[in-house]
Amino acid sequence: MTERKFTVIKGGAAEAISRNRKKFLSGFITDTRLMGVVGLYIHWELSNTEFVSDFHQFFYFDAEEYGFETYKSLLGSDSESLSIMEQALIGGLGGNKVDINEREALHLVQKYVEMNKTLSIPLPEGKNEYSFLLETPVTLTESEGEILIDKLCTPIVSDYQLINYFLMRVFGRDMEAAAYLAAEGLALDILPEEEPATLCKNSIEEFIDENGRSFLCESLIEYDGKYKLIVSEIYLEEGKVSATKKRSAFFVTPAEAAMMLNHPEFITVYEILTEPEDFLKRFSSLSASTMQTIHENGRLYLEFNKNNNHVNRKVFRLNEDIRGLYYVTDFGQLIIAAYSLNDIHEIEKTLSRSEVSACIIPTEKYEFKEPILYEFIQSDFDDFSDFLDFLNS
Repeated sequence: MTERKFTVIKGGAAEAISRNRKKFLSGFITDTRLMGVVGLYIHWELSNTEFVSDFHQFFYFDAEEYGFETYKSLLGSDSESLSIMEQALIGGLGGNKVDINEREALHLVQKYVEMNKTLSIPLPEGKNEYSFLLETPVTLTESEGEILIDKLCTPIVSDYQLINYFLMRVFGRDMEAAAYLAAEGLALDILPEEEPATLCKNSIEEFIDENGRSFLCESLIEYDGKYKLIVSEIYLEEGKVSATKKRSAFFVTPAEAAMMLNHPEFITVYEILTEPEDFLKRFSSLSASTMQTIHENGRLYLEFNKNNNHVNRKVFRLNEDIRGLYYVTDFGQLIIAAYSLNDIHEIEKTLSRSEVSACIIPTEKYEFKEPILYEFIQSDFDDFSDFLDFLNS
Protein backbone atom coordinates (compact mmCIF):
# COMPACT_ATOMS: atom_id res chain seq x y z
CA MET A 1 0.00 0.00 0.00
CA THR A 2 1.46 3.38 -0.99
CA GLU A 3 2.12 5.71 1.91
CA ARG A 4 0.24 9.01 1.49
CA LYS A 5 0.22 12.17 3.54
CA PHE A 6 -2.99 12.83 5.38
CA THR A 7 -4.62 15.18 7.82
CA VAL A 8 -6.66 14.06 10.81
CA ILE A 9 -10.10 15.63 10.48
CA LYS A 10 -12.05 16.80 13.47
CA GLY A 11 -15.30 14.93 13.78
CA GLY A 12 -13.87 11.70 12.44
CA ALA A 13 -14.43 9.68 9.29
CA ALA A 14 -18.20 10.13 9.05
CA GLU A 15 -17.94 13.92 8.93
CA ALA A 16 -15.03 13.79 6.49
CA ILE A 17 -17.00 11.50 4.18
CA SER A 18 -20.13 13.60 4.18
CA ARG A 19 -18.33 16.88 3.51
CA ASN A 20 -15.64 15.93 1.03
CA ARG A 21 -15.16 14.49 -2.45
CA LYS A 22 -14.67 10.75 -2.63
CA LYS A 23 -12.53 9.11 -5.32
CA PHE A 24 -12.32 5.32 -5.68
CA LEU A 25 -8.64 4.29 -5.71
CA SER A 26 -8.74 0.50 -5.46
CA GLY A 27 -10.56 -2.47 -4.01
CA PHE A 28 -10.33 -6.21 -3.61
CA ILE A 29 -12.46 -9.15 -2.60
CA THR A 30 -11.43 -12.57 -1.29
CA ASP A 31 -12.15 -15.45 -3.66
CA THR A 32 -13.87 -17.35 -0.84
CA ARG A 33 -17.51 -17.18 -1.95
CA LEU A 34 -17.68 -21.00 -2.14
CA MET A 35 -16.82 -21.14 1.59
CA GLY A 36 -19.91 -19.00 2.19
CA VAL A 37 -18.09 -15.85 3.30
CA VAL A 38 -16.40 -12.96 1.51
CA GLY A 39 -14.14 -10.11 2.61
CA LEU A 40 -14.29 -6.78 0.74
CA TYR A 41 -11.81 -3.88 0.93
CA ILE A 42 -12.25 -0.41 -0.60
CA HIS A 43 -9.65 2.37 -0.67
CA TRP A 44 -10.94 5.92 -1.17
CA GLU A 45 -9.37 9.34 -1.46
CA LEU A 46 -11.17 12.09 0.45
CA SER A 47 -10.33 15.61 -0.61
CA ASN A 48 -11.21 19.28 -0.71
CA THR A 49 -9.22 22.45 -1.35
CA GLU A 50 -7.42 22.14 2.01
CA PHE A 51 -6.45 18.50 2.40
CA VAL A 52 -6.20 15.00 0.90
CA SER A 53 -6.72 11.91 3.04
CA ASP A 54 -7.00 8.16 2.54
CA PHE A 55 -10.04 6.28 3.76
CA HIS A 56 -10.06 2.47 4.04
CA GLN A 57 -13.15 0.30 4.48
CA PHE A 58 -13.40 -3.43 5.25
CA PHE A 59 -16.59 -5.47 4.95
CA TYR A 60 -17.29 -9.07 5.99
CA PHE A 61 -20.22 -10.79 4.28
CA ASP A 62 -21.84 -14.13 5.21
CA ALA A 63 -23.96 -15.54 2.39
CA GLU A 64 -25.73 -18.21 4.45
CA GLU A 65 -27.11 -16.62 7.62
CA TYR A 66 -25.74 -13.26 8.71
CA GLY A 67 -25.44 -11.17 5.55
CA PHE A 68 -23.45 -7.98 6.05
CA GLU A 69 -21.93 -9.02 9.37
CA THR A 70 -18.93 -6.79 10.17
CA TYR A 71 -17.60 -3.37 9.15
CA LYS A 72 -14.29 -1.70 10.01
CA SER A 73 -12.65 1.49 8.74
CA LEU A 74 -9.47 3.52 8.96
CA LEU A 75 -8.94 7.20 8.15
CA GLY A 76 -5.39 7.97 7.07
CA SER A 77 -2.64 5.55 6.05
CA ASP A 78 -1.09 4.02 9.13
CA SER A 79 0.25 0.87 7.44
CA GLU A 80 0.59 -1.08 10.69
CA SER A 81 -2.99 -0.34 11.78
CA LEU A 82 -4.21 -1.17 8.28
CA SER A 83 -2.41 -4.53 8.31
CA ILE A 84 -3.80 -5.42 11.76
CA MET A 85 -7.33 -4.51 10.66
CA GLU A 86 -7.04 -6.60 7.50
CA GLN A 87 -5.69 -9.61 9.39
CA ALA A 88 -8.37 -9.38 12.05
CA LEU A 89 -11.24 -9.25 9.58
CA ILE A 90 -10.21 -11.40 6.62
CA GLY A 91 -6.94 -13.07 7.64
CA GLY A 92 -8.69 -16.31 8.51
CA LEU A 93 -10.63 -16.72 5.26
CA GLY A 94 -7.82 -18.55 3.49
CA GLY A 95 -8.40 -16.96 0.10
CA ASN A 96 -6.64 -14.84 -2.48
CA LYS A 97 -7.25 -11.12 -2.89
CA VAL A 98 -8.76 -10.26 -6.28
CA ASP A 99 -8.97 -6.70 -7.61
CA ILE A 100 -12.42 -5.29 -8.28
CA ASN A 101 -13.77 -2.02 -9.67
CA GLU A 102 -16.05 0.54 -8.06
CA ARG A 103 -19.29 -0.79 -9.60
CA GLU A 104 -18.53 -4.30 -8.36
CA ALA A 105 -17.74 -3.03 -4.86
CA LEU A 106 -20.92 -0.94 -4.61
CA HIS A 107 -23.02 -3.81 -5.94
CA LEU A 108 -21.71 -6.19 -3.27
CA VAL A 109 -22.34 -3.79 -0.41
CA GLN A 110 -25.86 -3.04 -1.67
CA LYS A 111 -26.61 -6.72 -2.19
CA TYR A 112 -25.73 -7.74 1.37
CA VAL A 113 -27.42 -4.69 2.90
CA GLU A 114 -30.56 -5.85 1.11
CA MET A 115 -30.04 -9.37 2.49
CA ASN A 116 -29.96 -7.94 6.02
CA LYS A 117 -33.19 -6.07 5.39
CA THR A 118 -34.89 -9.18 4.00
CA LEU A 119 -33.82 -11.28 7.01
CA SER A 120 -34.44 -8.44 9.53
CA ILE A 121 -30.78 -8.48 10.59
CA PRO A 122 -29.46 -5.17 11.98
CA LEU A 123 -26.68 -3.57 9.96
CA PRO A 124 -23.23 -3.27 11.57
CA GLU A 125 -22.27 -0.09 13.38
CA GLY A 126 -20.81 2.69 11.27
CA LYS A 127 -23.65 3.10 8.78
CA ASN A 128 -23.01 6.84 8.72
CA GLU A 129 -19.63 5.98 7.15
CA TYR A 130 -20.84 3.55 4.48
CA SER A 131 -24.32 4.93 3.73
CA PHE A 132 -22.93 6.89 0.75
CA LEU A 133 -22.33 3.51 -0.93
CA LEU A 134 -26.09 2.95 -0.94
CA GLU A 135 -27.15 6.26 -2.45
CA THR A 136 -26.97 5.24 -6.13
CA PRO A 137 -28.31 1.74 -6.90
CA VAL A 138 -25.94 -0.36 -9.00
CA THR A 139 -27.35 -3.14 -11.18
CA LEU A 140 -24.73 -5.23 -12.95
CA THR A 141 -25.26 -6.43 -16.50
CA GLU A 142 -25.33 -10.18 -17.10
CA SER A 143 -21.76 -10.02 -18.36
CA GLU A 144 -20.61 -7.97 -15.36
CA GLY A 145 -22.31 -10.42 -13.01
CA GLU A 146 -20.51 -13.38 -14.59
CA ILE A 147 -17.16 -11.59 -14.30
CA LEU A 148 -17.80 -10.79 -10.63
CA ILE A 149 -18.85 -14.32 -9.63
CA ASP A 150 -15.71 -15.66 -11.32
CA LYS A 151 -13.66 -13.26 -9.19
CA LEU A 152 -15.52 -14.28 -6.03
CA CYS A 153 -15.04 -18.02 -6.53
CA THR A 154 -11.68 -19.76 -6.38
CA PRO A 155 -10.86 -21.76 -9.54
CA ILE A 156 -11.93 -25.41 -9.35
CA VAL A 157 -8.92 -27.68 -9.87
CA SER A 158 -10.25 -31.19 -9.12
CA ASP A 159 -13.37 -33.33 -8.91
CA TYR A 160 -12.96 -33.66 -5.14
CA GLN A 161 -12.86 -29.89 -4.70
CA LEU A 162 -15.91 -29.42 -6.93
CA ILE A 163 -17.95 -32.03 -5.05
CA ASN A 164 -17.00 -30.81 -1.56
CA TYR A 165 -17.77 -27.19 -2.38
CA PHE A 166 -21.05 -28.15 -4.05
CA LEU A 167 -22.23 -30.20 -1.07
CA MET A 168 -21.09 -27.50 1.35
CA ARG A 169 -23.19 -24.89 -0.49
CA VAL A 170 -26.21 -27.14 -1.05
CA PHE A 171 -26.43 -28.28 2.58
CA GLY A 172 -26.05 -24.63 3.64
CA ARG A 173 -28.96 -23.83 1.31
CA ASP A 174 -26.75 -21.31 -0.43
CA MET A 175 -28.29 -21.95 -3.81
CA GLU A 176 -26.67 -19.02 -5.59
CA ALA A 177 -23.17 -20.47 -5.09
CA ALA A 178 -24.39 -24.06 -5.59
CA ALA A 179 -25.81 -23.07 -8.99
CA TYR A 180 -22.41 -21.70 -10.01
CA LEU A 181 -21.01 -25.24 -9.61
CA ALA A 182 -23.98 -27.03 -11.23
CA ALA A 183 -24.99 -27.73 -14.79
CA GLU A 184 -27.81 -25.52 -16.05
CA GLY A 185 -31.21 -26.74 -14.93
CA LEU A 186 -29.98 -29.07 -12.18
CA ALA A 187 -32.51 -29.35 -9.32
CA LEU A 188 -30.67 -28.14 -6.19
CA ASP A 189 -33.27 -29.14 -3.57
CA ILE A 190 -32.80 -32.93 -3.75
CA LEU A 191 -30.01 -33.30 -1.17
CA PRO A 192 -30.41 -30.56 1.46
CA GLU A 193 -32.56 -30.56 4.56
CA GLU A 194 -35.25 -27.92 5.03
CA GLU A 195 -32.90 -25.95 7.31
CA PRO A 196 -29.37 -24.75 6.48
CA ALA A 197 -26.78 -27.25 7.73
CA THR A 198 -23.01 -27.29 8.15
CA LEU A 199 -21.00 -29.88 6.26
CA CYS A 200 -18.70 -31.25 8.98
CA LYS A 201 -17.15 -34.11 7.01
CA ASN A 202 -17.45 -35.62 3.55
CA SER A 203 -15.92 -38.83 2.21
CA ILE A 204 -15.83 -39.51 -1.53
CA GLU A 205 -15.53 -42.82 -3.39
CA GLU A 206 -15.33 -42.97 -7.19
CA PHE A 207 -17.16 -45.63 -9.23
CA ILE A 208 -17.16 -46.46 -12.94
CA ASP A 209 -19.95 -48.58 -14.47
CA GLU A 210 -21.99 -48.82 -17.65
CA ASN A 211 -23.57 -45.46 -16.87
CA GLY A 212 -20.19 -43.76 -16.68
CA ARG A 213 -18.36 -42.25 -13.72
CA SER A 214 -20.07 -41.39 -10.44
CA PHE A 215 -19.03 -40.44 -6.94
CA LEU A 216 -20.58 -41.89 -3.78
CA CYS A 217 -20.48 -39.36 -0.93
CA GLU A 218 -20.99 -39.90 2.78
CA SER A 219 -21.71 -36.50 4.32
CA LEU A 220 -21.94 -35.71 8.02
CA ILE A 221 -23.98 -32.54 8.50
CA GLU A 222 -25.06 -30.60 11.59
CA TYR A 223 -27.97 -28.24 12.25
CA ASP A 224 -29.68 -27.16 15.45
CA GLY A 225 -27.28 -29.33 17.44
CA LYS A 226 -28.38 -32.47 15.56
CA TYR A 227 -26.21 -34.62 13.30
CA LYS A 228 -27.30 -36.45 10.19
CA LEU A 229 -25.47 -38.74 7.77
CA ILE A 230 -26.44 -38.23 4.11
CA VAL A 231 -25.32 -40.75 1.50
CA SER A 232 -25.59 -39.38 -2.03
CA GLU A 233 -24.45 -40.08 -5.57
CA ILE A 234 -22.94 -37.26 -7.62
CA TYR A 235 -22.39 -37.14 -11.37
CA LEU A 236 -20.07 -34.66 -13.09
CA GLU A 237 -19.94 -33.38 -16.63
CA GLU A 238 -17.61 -30.76 -18.12
CA GLY A 239 -16.50 -29.47 -14.73
CA LYS A 240 -20.01 -29.09 -13.31
CA VAL A 241 -22.31 -31.22 -11.14
CA SER A 242 -24.74 -32.69 -13.66
CA ALA A 243 -26.91 -34.98 -11.49
CA THR A 244 -27.47 -35.92 -7.85
CA LYS A 245 -29.27 -38.76 -6.08
CA LYS A 246 -29.95 -39.11 -2.36
CA ARG A 247 -29.37 -42.71 -1.36
CA SER A 248 -30.09 -42.52 2.37
CA ALA A 249 -30.33 -40.11 5.29
CA PHE A 250 -30.45 -40.85 9.01
CA PHE A 251 -29.68 -39.16 12.31
CA VAL A 252 -26.60 -40.09 14.32
CA THR A 253 -25.93 -39.34 17.97
CA PRO A 254 -23.42 -36.65 19.04
CA ALA A 255 -21.18 -39.46 20.30
CA GLU A 256 -21.28 -41.20 16.92
CA ALA A 257 -20.60 -37.88 15.19
CA ALA A 258 -17.62 -37.26 17.47
CA MET A 259 -16.18 -40.65 16.51
CA MET A 260 -16.55 -39.81 12.82
CA LEU A 261 -14.80 -36.49 13.34
CA ASN A 262 -11.96 -37.84 15.46
CA HIS A 263 -8.41 -37.06 14.36
CA PRO A 264 -4.99 -36.95 16.06
CA GLU A 265 -3.88 -33.94 18.06
CA PHE A 266 -0.25 -33.05 18.74
CA ILE A 267 0.45 -30.89 21.80
CA THR A 268 3.55 -29.16 23.16
CA VAL A 269 3.49 -27.53 26.60
CA TYR A 270 5.71 -24.58 27.55
CA GLU A 271 6.24 -22.89 30.90
CA ILE A 272 6.06 -19.09 30.69
CA LEU A 273 9.01 -17.50 32.50
CA THR A 274 7.85 -13.89 32.56
CA GLU A 275 4.92 -11.79 33.76
CA PRO A 276 1.65 -12.16 31.81
CA GLU A 277 1.75 -8.57 30.51
CA ASP A 278 5.29 -8.97 29.21
CA PHE A 279 4.50 -12.32 27.58
CA LEU A 280 1.37 -11.03 25.82
CA LYS A 281 3.34 -8.05 24.53
CA ARG A 282 5.99 -10.36 23.06
CA PHE A 283 3.30 -12.71 21.75
CA SER A 284 1.37 -9.90 19.99
CA SER A 285 3.37 -10.27 16.75
CA LEU A 286 2.19 -13.89 16.48
CA SER A 287 -1.37 -13.36 17.71
CA ALA A 288 -2.12 -10.48 15.31
CA SER A 289 -3.22 -12.89 12.58
CA THR A 290 -5.22 -15.21 14.86
CA MET A 291 -8.78 -15.31 16.19
CA GLN A 292 -8.90 -14.89 19.95
CA THR A 293 -11.49 -16.21 22.41
CA ILE A 294 -11.48 -15.61 26.16
CA HIS A 295 -12.07 -18.56 28.50
CA GLU A 296 -12.38 -18.84 32.28
CA ASN A 297 -8.73 -19.85 32.80
CA GLY A 298 -6.99 -18.40 29.76
CA ARG A 299 -7.01 -17.17 26.18
CA LEU A 300 -7.24 -19.32 23.06
CA TYR A 301 -5.77 -18.16 19.75
CA LEU A 302 -6.76 -19.95 16.53
CA GLU A 303 -4.38 -19.70 13.57
CA PHE A 304 -6.01 -20.56 10.25
CA ASN A 305 -4.33 -21.90 7.14
CA LYS A 306 -3.52 -19.34 4.47
CA ASN A 307 -5.47 -21.33 1.87
CA ASN A 308 -8.49 -23.61 1.66
CA ASN A 309 -6.67 -26.65 0.25
CA HIS A 310 -8.44 -28.86 2.80
CA VAL A 311 -11.50 -28.71 0.50
CA ASN A 312 -9.47 -30.37 -2.28
CA ARG A 313 -9.31 -33.78 -0.58
CA LYS A 314 -11.00 -37.16 -0.87
CA VAL A 315 -11.95 -36.84 2.80
CA PHE A 316 -12.97 -33.30 3.74
CA ARG A 317 -13.09 -32.14 7.36
CA LEU A 318 -14.31 -28.66 8.17
CA ASN A 319 -11.88 -28.10 11.06
CA GLU A 320 -8.83 -28.77 8.89
CA ASP A 321 -8.76 -25.09 7.99
CA ILE A 322 -7.04 -24.62 11.37
CA ARG A 323 -3.23 -24.67 11.26
CA GLY A 324 -2.70 -24.47 15.00
CA LEU A 325 -4.03 -23.45 18.41
CA TYR A 326 -2.28 -21.46 21.13
CA TYR A 327 -3.73 -21.56 24.64
CA VAL A 328 -2.22 -19.11 27.14
CA THR A 329 -3.35 -20.05 30.64
CA ASP A 330 -3.74 -17.61 33.50
CA PHE A 331 -1.37 -19.83 35.47
CA GLY A 332 1.75 -19.53 33.34
CA GLN A 333 1.50 -22.18 30.64
CA LEU A 334 1.53 -21.87 26.86
CA ILE A 335 -0.02 -24.91 25.20
CA ILE A 336 0.21 -25.26 21.44
CA ALA A 337 -1.73 -27.84 19.44
CA ALA A 338 -1.98 -28.95 15.81
CA TYR A 339 -3.61 -31.76 13.89
CA SER A 340 -0.50 -32.93 12.02
CA LEU A 341 3.09 -33.62 13.00
CA ASN A 342 4.36 -31.25 10.31
CA ASP A 343 2.19 -28.38 11.57
CA ILE A 344 3.24 -28.77 15.22
CA HIS A 345 6.90 -28.79 14.18
CA GLU A 346 6.40 -25.65 12.09
CA ILE A 347 4.67 -23.87 14.98
CA GLU A 348 7.50 -24.84 17.33
CA LYS A 349 10.00 -23.40 14.85
CA THR A 350 7.98 -20.19 14.56
CA LEU A 351 7.99 -19.80 18.35
CA SER A 352 11.74 -20.46 18.55
CA ARG A 353 12.41 -17.64 16.06
CA SER A 354 10.09 -15.13 17.74
CA GLU A 355 10.43 -12.73 20.68
CA VAL A 356 8.52 -15.25 22.77
CA SER A 357 11.39 -17.76 22.71
CA ALA A 358 13.32 -15.82 25.38
CA CYS A 359 10.55 -16.26 27.95
CA ILE A 360 9.26 -19.83 27.42
CA ILE A 361 10.73 -23.28 27.96
CA PRO A 362 9.25 -26.53 26.55
CA THR A 363 8.37 -29.09 29.22
CA GLU A 364 6.19 -31.77 27.61
CA LYS A 365 5.18 -33.14 24.22
CA TYR A 366 2.21 -35.39 23.48
CA GLU A 367 0.41 -37.16 20.66
CA PHE A 368 -3.26 -38.01 21.23
CA LYS A 369 -5.51 -40.17 19.09
CA GLU A 370 -8.27 -37.61 19.42
CA PRO A 371 -8.43 -33.88 20.31
CA ILE A 372 -8.09 -33.13 24.00
CA LEU A 373 -7.12 -29.46 24.30
CA TYR A 374 -10.71 -28.16 24.28
CA GLU A 375 -11.56 -30.61 27.06
CA PHE A 376 -8.73 -29.16 29.16
CA ILE A 377 -9.86 -25.60 28.41
CA GLN A 378 -13.35 -26.41 29.65
CA SER A 379 -12.11 -28.20 32.77
CA ASP A 380 -11.33 -26.69 36.18
CA PHE A 381 -7.67 -27.71 36.01
CA ASP A 382 -4.87 -25.13 36.06
CA ASP A 383 -2.06 -27.42 34.94
CA PHE A 384 -2.13 -29.64 31.83
CA SER A 385 -0.14 -32.45 33.48
CA ASP A 386 -2.56 -32.55 36.42
CA PHE A 387 -5.42 -32.73 33.95
CA LEU A 388 -3.85 -35.74 32.19
CA ASP A 389 -3.11 -37.45 35.51
CA PHE A 390 -6.79 -37.09 36.40
CA LEU A 391 -7.88 -38.60 33.07
CA ASN A 392 -5.50 -41.53 33.52
CA SER A 393 -6.43 -42.22 37.17
